[in-house]
Amino acid sequence: MLPYMPKKLIWIFSKRYIAGETIEDALRVSRELNKQNVEVTIDLLGEFITNITQAEGNKKKYIDIIERFTSEGIIGNFSVKPTMFGLLIDPEVCFENIEEIVKKAAEKNSFIRIDMEDSQCVDKEIDIYRKLQQKYPNHVGLVIQAYLRRTLTDIENFSDIHVNGTPLNFRLCKGIYIEPKQIAFKEHDEIQNHYIEDLQFMLDHNMYVGIATHDKKLVDEALRLIAEKHISKDKYEFQMLYGVTPELRSSIVQQGHRMRVYVPFGKDWFGYSTRRLKENPKIASHIIKAIFFRG
Repeated sequence: MLPYMPKKLIWIFSKRYIAGETIEDALRVSRELNKQNVEVTIDLLGEFITNITQAEGNKKKYIDIIERFTSEGIIGNFSVKPTMFGLLIDPEVCFENIEEIVKKAAEKNSFIRIDMEDSQCVDKEIDIYRKLQQKYPNHVGLVIQAYLRRTLTDIENFSDIHVNGTPLNFRLCKGIYIEPKQIAFKEHDEIQNHYIEDLQFMLDHNMYVGIATHDKKLVDEALRLIAEKHISKDKYEFQMLYGVTPELRSSIVQQGHRMRVYVPFGKDWFGYSTRRLKENPKIASHIIKAIFFRG
């Protein structure tokens, strides 16, 4: 039913998890987070374009975003979804667009995270990362999804692309796209176990990892592994979504660990919001409460 719900209704939920529609909104939220000793990853919302001409506009928007955020001294980096630049229409044009964005980030001593989308995109996005990591080893990273059955093998296969000793840089998340059981683990405990398995491999093989989770059990297990393996604090960080589990986020920061919050913004917020709702249908109750108990 979500696609048929009024956008104003969805926005009641969304405004907690999205900085706003404009770059000014994203800057305001980022400054607030930086004051809390939290770094950010900026994401302009939008994906799965239908016309390749849209890719050029999205590239220009990202270059402007990088210029603005770096010039204003925001402590953070940037995330891109390849389908926003034509991945499923013209992979070559997509690569060229993303390389321009990574090049701009490198010029500004910043960093681009290539997001991982649904299963039809995985091989293409790994290929983009492999190519760019060779040219910009300190300025590009990739998202890895623990719920995919292939993930540990993918991580193992990355060990051949180290450049000048620069650690590979991954964001490890559970995964949110709906995939068939032949491709993805479905059970909660199963996903949890594979998340930890992937994380342990990364920590054991000198890979920088963004531990992206709001699950306290996973956070506690990650902290146990970090302590057990004597992992230096410059080898990992924790990552969370804007508006999600702020108490857990604060407790991790207070313990002295690096924290980064993913800050989405833009006019194309509807698709992002409905994915959050599909991920957690219980949130619908919060929408109803927001409607009737705004005071």
